[in-house]
Amino acid sequence: QLQLVESGGGLVQPGGSLRLSCAASGSTLDYYDIGWFRQAPGKEREGVSCISSSDGSTVYADSVKGRFTISRDNAKNTAYLQMNNLKPEDTAVYYCAADPGRAQCILRPGDVIGYWGQGTQITVSS
Repeated sequence: QLQLVESGGGLVQPGGSLRLSCAASGSTLDYYDIGWFRQAPGKEREGVSCISSSDGSTVYADSVKGRFTISRDNAKNTAYLQMNNLKPEDTAVYYCAADPGRAQCILRPGDVIGYWGQGTQITVSS
């Protein structure tokens, strides 16, 4: 069974950067789409970005386009989310998910049928 562990969260000032990692164990990520999601207090979980298992194509939420970059290193069985120019509204718990490969990766958390990590807190504040 696939297990996912996020790391790299923390407190950062507005305009700062962080890189999240999603390390997998128990199985290979090769055939899974990887998604990053976040949930702020009092809000529903939302999709941030995803990357396809088949061709590496990516999808981004409008709110993070141009600031966040998703990537994967199948050799390391790890996915990443590079977050630049962070804003206070990016504050949330960030989760990675591994979903069986589809024609296009998805950003709807309710449609994920695979595996979730436990989440890592990102706080953007001065």
